[in-house]
Amino acid sequence: MLETNQHNNLDKQSLQELAQNIKDWGKDLGFQQVAIVKPNLDEASQRLRLWLDNNYQGSMNWMSEHGDKRYKIDKLVARTLRVISVRMDYLADDNMVAVLKDNNKAYISRYALGRDYHKLIRKRLAELVRKIEQQLPDVNLSQRPFVDSAPVMEKPLAEQAGLGWIGKNSLLINNEVGSWFFLGEIYTSLPLPEDHLEQPNRCGNCRACLKVCPTDAFPEPYVLDARKCISYQTIENKEAIPESFRPLMGNRVFGCDDCQIICPWNRGAPKTKELDFSPRHNLDNSDLLTLFKWSETEFLTNTEGSPIRRIGYQRWLRNLAVGLGNADGSEKILKQLEATMPDASELVKEHVHWAIQQQRQKLAAIPE
Repeated sequence: MLETNQHNNLDKQSLQELAQNIKDWGKDLGFQQVAIVKPNLDEASQRLRLWLDNNYQGSMNWMSEHGDKRYKIDKLVARTLRVISVRMDYLADDNMVAVLKDNNKAYISRYALGRDYHKLIRKRLAELVRKIEQQLPDVNLSQRPFVDSAPVMEKPLAEQAGLGWIGKNSLLINNEVGSWFFLGEIYTSLPLPEDHLEQPNRCGNCRACLKVCPTDAFPEPYVLDARKCISYQTIENKEAIPESFRPLMGNRVFGCDDCQIICPWNRGAPKTKELDFSPRHNLDNSDLLTLFKWSETEFLTNTEGSPIRRIGYQRWLRNLAVGLGNADGSEKILKQLEATMPDASELVKEHVHWAIQQQRQKLAAIPE
């Protein structure tokens, strides 16, 4: 608890002014929305436990760790009273559908085309924390910023803060901008006034996201079976991609955006103002074969500062091999796959072998 003399220094008006300052500072730091909430995560924690009971988390063991720190916010950061929830838009292009429809292109989830959002947003949130501390030099604050890290239930927190509603695709949807945005949080011991914003669920009878999912990863609306999700298979899964999923992946080699692309609320979604989220190295429109030919040095150089680098070179090749197996029949692709086999790791070799089989079948079916 804040000490009595600190409480005296922070009367209701002072806290209201500070809350407004926090929102203004947040906007100046590039956040499109900043809201303050005193959350109750009891219901969200029940949904999480049910989700874990069904093993929908796959190999993401951290989802079941940390006990109740995930939903009792003051156990993660001592004395936390409020959560400052922020939104930052990231969509930088509008050629997603064209790339998806081209079997020879590599589709990379739009959040990963530019600089790693973890670093960018964490730095901005740390600056916001510093501004709050500078405003209150004599108050013993307990504060910590988060960006898709630690056991933080960011979507339920953002939903309660009024930044949107959790849609049938399990993503947060905002009625003005859709869902192409990142979330971040600051846990704080300040008893800031809550915003009491709310965005009611507007999914209605729409089932577009559920129907479009290539791998049928939604066992029911609002529930994602991560094990069936292409994003999980291409990013989180460290082992071989199940053969039954490979033809369904198409050209999606890092993540999947189908359930966002189809969402009616994403029509006319705003483009990001952050230059750091702009596509690097033509990753928004590259041929599968071009990326597959990258050496490990080229991969490390071209993915420096990118979230793509976290999967490593071997899983990058694994994913691209599946994409090449799904590409149009091509002697050039077949030769490159065959040339890769002798020096490939066991993980990559399995997927290249599968891709070679696919390519041979396609080439055999082409009339002479």
